[in-house]
Amino acid sequence: MPSLAEHMTVAATLPRTGLFVGRVWNPGEDGPAIIRLDGEKVIDISARFPTMRDLCEEADPARAAREAEGENLGGLAAILANTPPEARKASQPWLLPPIDLQCVKAAGVTFATSMLERVIEERARGNPAAAAEIRNSIGELIGDDLSKLKPGSPQAMKLKQVLIEKGAWSQYLEVGIGPDAEIFTKSQVLSSVGHGMEAGLNAISTWNNPEPEVVVVVASTGAIIGATLGNDVNLRDVEGRSGLLLGKAKDNNASCAIGPFIRLFDASFSLDSVRKMQLSLTVEGEDGFVLKGGSNMARISRDPADLVGQMLNPNHQYPDGAVLFLGTLFAPVEDRGEKGKGFTHKLGDIVTVSSDELGALTNRMVHSDKAAPWTWAPSHLMRNLARRGLI
Repeated sequence: MPSLAEHMTVAATLPRTGLFVGRVWNPGEDGPAIIRLDGEKVIDISARFPTMRDLCEEADPARAAREAEGENLGGLAAILANTPPEARKASQPWLLPPIDLQCVKAAGVTFATSMLERVIEERARGNPAAAAEIRNSIGELIGDDLSKLKPGSPQAMKLKQVLIEKGAWSQYLEVGIGPDAEIFTKSQVLSSVGHGMEAGLNAISTWNNPEPEVVVVVASTGAIIGATLGNDVNLRDVEGRSGLLLGKAKDNNASCAIGPFIRLFDASFSLDSVRKMQLSLTVEGEDGFVLKGGSNMARISRDPADLVGQMLNPNHQYPDGAVLFLGTLFAPVEDRGEKGKGFTHKLGDIVTVSSDELGALTNRMVHSDKAAPWTWAPSHLMRNLARRGLI
């Protein structure tokens, strides 16, 4: 039976190179600490940067993080081992998601393959049994190699007109090949879960899947200053019933997983690195089922900088910065059980999103109402930091 514990090692979590920052719960302060990794040492730099937002707002976050002095909270191995809920000792530090006051946003339908799957969901009206037949008919009409089609281009608008004439236009095609990207709120400030924690599925869903994504970290100026990994847990049946149910499909307790750390941009890692990144996904079920997949950022239809520009601009600001899920190429169609029903999660699934550059983010799937409730909000953080004399 798969377990979180076997994934909570330094070797399984952290790449060999890179400047990484994050957050851990410090029992001595009864609150979160902003940390920098020095090899496998976890350095508390909260005295200099009380929040991750403060560090990300620096003119050069990588240099600021390197130069910050702080207390050694111990080895990363012990903190990782203490993170899973079933193994946690409240007297010892554990890992938290690496963001705090940033808004959590996501871009949808940014890859041609996932765009077609969204169209299929819409046409299936949330019924996975109807998906295979619709997938074939849509594929014959549209084709599945749209990666070279630039959204909003004259060629894209010509295709749009053809599809309208054939009665095949969709709200997902609109944001997939039209000029305007889909940017939505994935989760609330401080509500995300991190590496080694339980991730939530709303129990009303019977057709759902993980979405392995790169998550870029954006300062209030619009500067992209780093990246991490994310799992944008997706309820295919709920969103398929109606696009107006997007909030119910996407924003549930523990449904936003981010981590394990933020890798800050420096001479060794940049936005160009993100553009070429290859993500891997593994789902391990208690029933012995194993699913492997991935997402190749080189095949994204909209450049990450364009997506960030559509999120943050003179029409929409984020004074505390934001993080943006960039979307995924991954769309599982392999049957898990009954033929034609496709993939869906089962409780207890262990989901790992990983890349050579960012490490690995692993979570166990439970129903959202069984995951740890979200109780630590910005008001609690501000009171804690004030009590500690950090603000």
